[in-house]
Amino acid sequence: MSAKNVAILETDILHPVVVTPPPESEAAWQTLRKQLRDRLGETAFRRWLEPVTGTVRSLLDTSENQAISTLVLALPTRFMRDWVEGHYGDTIRSLWRQLVEQGLVEFTVASPLTKGPELTTNAAKSMSSGGAVPSASVAQLMLPASQTVGIETAELDPRFTFENFVVGKPNELAYAAARRVADTENPTFNPLFLYGGVGLGKTHLMHAIAWHIRKNYPNRRVIYMSAEKFMYQFVRALRYKDMVSFKDQFRSVDVLMIDDVQFIGGKDTTQEEFFHTFNALVDRNRQVIVSADKSPQDLDRMEERLRSRLGWGLVADLHPATYELRLGILHTKAEKLGCAVPDKVIEFLAHKISSNVRELEGALNRIVAHAQLVGRTITLEMTQEVLTDLLRSTERRITIDEIQKKVAEHYNIRVADMHSARRARAVARPRQVAMYLAKQLTPRSLPEIGRKFGGRDHTTVIHAVRKIEELSAYDPSFKEDVELLRRLLQT
Repeated sequence: MSAKNVAILETDILHPVVVTPPPESEAAWQTLRKQLRDRLGETAFRRWLEPVTGTVRSLLDTSENQAISTLVLALPTRFMRDWVEGHYGDTIRSLWRQLVEQGLVEFTVASPLTKGPELTTNAAKSMSSGGAVPSASVAQLMLPASQTVGIETAELDPRFTFENFVVGKPNELAYAAARRVADTENPTFNPLFLYGGVGLGKTHLMHAIAWHIRKNYPNRRVIYMSAEKFMYQFVRALRYKDMVSFKDQFRSVDVLMIDDVQFIGGKDTTQEEFFHTFNALVDRNRQVIVSADKSPQDLDRMEERLRSRLGWGLVADLHPATYELRLGILHTKAEKLGCAVPDKVIEFLAHKISSNVRELEGALNRIVAHAQLVGRTITLEMTQEVLTDLLRSTERRITIDEIQKKVAEHYNIRVADMHSARRARAVARPRQVAMYLAKQLTPRSLPEIGRKFGGRDHTTVIHAVRKIEELSAYDPSFKEDVELLRRLLQT
C-alpha cells in the first residue's frame, strides 16, 4: 500500500461520517427478534437472546457513498457474547441481511465495570459469510450500543418478593438482613449467609433480593444460580478450556447469589474456584449472598478455609414457622387466591402441617383448587378428605423411646432410670410423666407401655396416668411443665 493510500485511510478512520439510521432499520430489528423467537423456540430465545439489547447504527461508507446499517448487539458478559455469537451468529447475520440490504452485525459486551461496551470487530466473519465488505473506517469505528446491564440469573419466581414474604419471629433476622443487602450498594456485611431447613423461605428471600435489585437498581449486575449450576458451568469451562470467560462472568458482577451451597461439598476443584471467586468479589467490595441447609460450620465435606470465609459476614438462620406465623401465611395466601377459607380450616391446617411453609401453601392450593373445580364448599370435612394422603404423611410418629429420652433430659435424670426399680420421687415422678405422655401421644396399649418401662404391669401405667391428671388439675405450673414437654415432642 502506498504512503498516499495510507494517509487517505487514516483520514477516513479519524473522521467517520455518522448518519441517522432510517426508521425502517429499527423496525427491522424488532422483526428480527420475532423471527429469531419463531425459529429458535421460546426456551432458547428467553435463555440466550432475551437479555440482548440491539441498537442500529448507520455510518456512511465514503468510498461507496452509501450508508451501512450495523446492528450492534450488546450482551451482559463476554461469556454470553461468545456463546450467542458462536451458536446463533450466522443465523442472525443471514436474517439481518435479508431485512437490511447493506447490513452488518456486531456483538459487544455491555460491561458495568467500564464506561461502555467492550467492542469487537467482526468484519472478517461478515466477509467470510458473504456479507457486504465495509471500508476500513466502517469496520474499525462501529459506535457502541448503550450500556446494557441487569440480572443474568436462573428463572425468578414472580411470587417470591419481599411484599409476599410473611415475617415472624422465626425469620425476622433473615428478612431484615435480606432487605438491607438489597437496598445497599456498599455491603454492610459480606457475605450474607442464609440457612434453614427445606421450605422455610431461603429461596424466597434470594429471589426477593434479585427482584428488588432488578426493579430499584437496574445498573447493578447480579448473578443468581444454584451451586449445582455454578459447578456445571465451572466443569464446562474446564472442558472447553474457557476459564477466562468463566472468571470474567463471575468476577465482574456487583452481587453474586449462590443457592444451596452445600451441594459443592466434597467437590474440591469447584470449592477451590468458588473460594477464589468469593475472595475476588469481597476484596472489590461486591456483595456475596449464599444459602444452605446448615450453618457454615456444619457444612459437610467443605474445606475449613471456605467454611471460615462463609461465616465472615452475617449468618442468619430461618427457624420452622410457629403456629402464629403459619396462621399469618395461610391468611395472606388465601387473600391472594381470592377465596374465602373458613377460620376453622385455616387453624386446622396451621396445626396439622408444621414441617415447612411449602407444604402448608401446597395444602391450601389443593383445597381451593378442589373447591373451585368441583364446586364444593370449603369445610373442615372436605379439607380432611382432600388432604388425606398429606395429613397421613405429616403425622408425627412419636415413639416411647423418644418420650423417655426427652423427659429424662428435661428432669435431668438418666434414661436408664425410666426402666429401673428406683422409687425416689425425683425419679418416680418423671417416669409417671413419661408414661402419661406415652398414653397420650402413641397408639401403644397399656401393657405395651408398661413393658417399655422395665416390664411394669398395665395397672402401674393406669396409676401414673391418673396421678399426672390429678397433679395437673390443682398445680398450674406442673400442668405447664407437662404441656411444654408435649409440644416439644409434637414439633
